[in-house]
Amino acid sequence: MVQPEEQARLYPPRPELLPAAHVPSLPHYERLYQRSVEEPQEFWGDIAKEFYWKRQHPGPFLKYNFDVTKGKIFIEWMKGATTNICYNLLDRNVGEKKLGDKVAFYWEGNEPGDSMKITYSELLHKVCQFANVLRDQGVKKGDRISIYLPMILELVIAMLACARIGALHSVVFAGFSANSLCERILDCGCSLLITADAFYRGDKLVNLKQIADEALQKCKDKGSPLKKVIVVKHMGREEIAADGTCSKSPPLKRLCQDVQEKKAESPQRLHPKTPWNPGTDMWWHELMNGASTECEPEWCDAEDKLFILYTSGSTGKPKGVLHTVGGYMLYAATSFKYVFDYQPEDVYWCTADIGWITGHSYLTYGPLANGATSVLFEGVPTYPDIGRMWSIVDKYKVTKFYTAPTAIRLLMKHGEEPVKKHSRKSLKVLGTVGEPINPEAWLWYYRVVGEERCPIVDTFWQTETGGHMLTSLPAATPMKPGSATFPFFGVVPAIVNESGEELEGEAEGYLVFKQPWPGIMRTLYGNHQQFETTYFKKFPGYYVTGDGCRRDKDGYYWITGRIDDMLNVSGHLLSTAEVESALLGHAAVSEAAVVSHPHPLKGECLYCFVTLKDGHEFSKNLADELKKQGRDSQISGWGRAALGRQRRG
Repeated sequence: MVQPEEQARLYPPRPELLPAAHVPSLPHYERLYQRSVEEPQEFWGDIAKEFYWKRQHPGPFLKYNFDVTKGKIFIEWMKGATTNICYNLLDRNVGEKKLGDKVAFYWEGNEPGDSMKITYSELLHKVCQFANVLRDQGVKKGDRISIYLPMILELVIAMLACARIGALHSVVFAGFSANSLCERILDCGCSLLITADAFYRGDKLVNLKQIADEALQKCKDKGSPLKKVIVVKHMGREEIAADGTCSKSPPLKRLCQDVQEKKAESPQRLHPKTPWNPGTDMWWHELMNGASTECEPEWCDAEDKLFILYTSGSTGKPKGVLHTVGGYMLYAATSFKYVFDYQPEDVYWCTADIGWITGHSYLTYGPLANGATSVLFEGVPTYPDIGRMWSIVDKYKVTKFYTAPTAIRLLMKHGEEPVKKHSRKSLKVLGTVGEPINPEAWLWYYRVVGEERCPIVDTFWQTETGGHMLTSLPAATPMKPGSATFPFFGVVPAIVNESGEELEGEAEGYLVFKQPWPGIMRTLYGNHQQFETTYFKKFPGYYVTGDGCRRDKDGYYWITGRIDDMLNVSGHLLSTAEVESALLGHAAVSEAAVVSHPHPLKGECLYCFVTLKDGHEFSKNLADELKKQGRDSQISGWGRAALGRQRRG
């Protein structure tokens, strides 16, 4: 278990990072931060000068209203200025910055033998070709395009091609069901779907086209106008390469020898036959063959729509979060540069799927805006073995690594040996995203993966915020295990109580933000009223995150979990995240999940599910230890928590 004094200890930045760092000290951060919140127009205006604008904004740099009692909620940054985000990510880097020959992405396939790279010039040409393909299919500015692809380069190409012609992309995670895809296509009225034949995720075959066809049948039954489908021949690339139309594609999926021996008889490794509808379906490679590599971008207003990304809603229906061109570009680019202390020689790897906001902001738009080289990984951390991540780090000499606490705890479960048998000497900065990281996982990540020489940037943000909100900076912020530390530039957090009163000093309550930052969502697609109700109604004048937060005596922020995940046990308000963190402090536990259950006397009680590390067995003694762990961690109302065992494997 992590002792309180260990959790409160400050871990200073490593001195070797300081000479080249963008923000080399805490006072430097404080000066920049103060300017960003007191003079946001000047601060972001200077950053905007680093990008290409076809026309400058004619009116105010920023206009907004956060108070529902004073009228409609709106946010406008640089309205009237025109630009194109794809032009800034690719043309500007190839032309003005002379980065055409620099690698934009190293693509690492599901199988260790499958890999390729693509330079900025090659990416620009592919994007222009596909933008011309979309225009030939009748796609125009403002149209919505659904993208349902695995982690392959065509996913990035399709997103940027949409952005180039002013169409909105709606990326749907390739692990989602036909129902989920159908729901998202219908909600934003997509006119075209981009998908693939199939792919392997680990040793599991996903017949993506079959799932897409099921979704489209459901859409058709509900009156959807979508009648065009572009299909990437991902599983059959070798066939395409033979006719010369796709010479830079990676080879057909192939197995490393040891897996080949084990799986040789497995029918799941066969290439599935692709279902085909001649009236709607078109092959990507056939459309691309002969398409021009030049495409004039659509010049868009800074407040024009860029993309829709769906996030879970409390009603069960996903919410279509809408981001716009100018502000999102500035915020994704700036937060990537400072939070990861990006340097030109870096090789950066974000393990998130592009189907989530992390993959949008910190695998696609943010890195490309900075001319970075990134790793794009199709597979999973445990395939073909538990050391896959670290073999990729060594293969590409990754310097900046960004992953989720869930992945860290999964790897912790298997011990240090799979990590330590790889070098990892290239690593300089580690990052976490997706949920609060428990202190034990933070310390394992810091000590085992980073060898106590790599700072950890523990980033708090949301699909709705577009980019990092609370985070440390690698060379400036002394770290505390599990704390998201301080606000990023332009972000003004506050902690309020149930009455909406701001709490000063040490405090715990609702996390809200007091003024807009460029990357904030502008609305929920097609439902502005729900946007206002969800994010601004509870506390007028603030953006409401829906998260609980604690500020300690040093001013550090600690995310305590979703407010709707709070439990009331015998009058004590408990956060599921805090209970889970206490359980994860036990040496036998690798994962924990806590849910509420109605109780006739207490109102609610806790049901706690745990996954044990290898070598540990569930027993009454262990259950008693875990309950004691809760009491020792000063979690009130713990006594009668029910403990259940999750299956391991």
